[in-house]
Amino acid sequence: MTTLFTDDHEWLRIEGDVATIGVTDYAQSQLGDVVFVELPKVGRSLKKAEAAAVVESVKAASDVYAPITGEVVEINDALVAEPALVNSDAGGKAWFFKMKIADKSQLEGLMDEAAYAKHTA
Repeated sequence: MTTLFTDDHEWLRIEGDVATIGVTDYAQSQLGDVVFVELPKVGRSLKKAEAAAVVESVKAASDVYAPITGEVVEINDALVAEPALVNSDAGGKAWFFKMKIADKSQLEGLMDEAAYAKHTA
């Protein structure tokens, strides 16, 4: 399992041809207390950099972008019921959606953990 990161503070956990997408701990710390999450519909095709989900906090609303092109195959219903999971477990239970990867070459432009740590330092 490989974890990669985007400039927009999303993480992707790659398992085979499926990527699990969430926001980083850094992103949730910038947002503050998350009060609402809107997820994409299962079956939706997303293009790389397309707005896929919305996170609202007491401070602001932010889009979560598709880091790669693919089709949404699963969403995290627990997150809709309990948006505060984003604050308590951004890198774990608070994943947003899973997508089938359409083009693995798109993964090449993403950062590994060390590069992302530098990006946010």
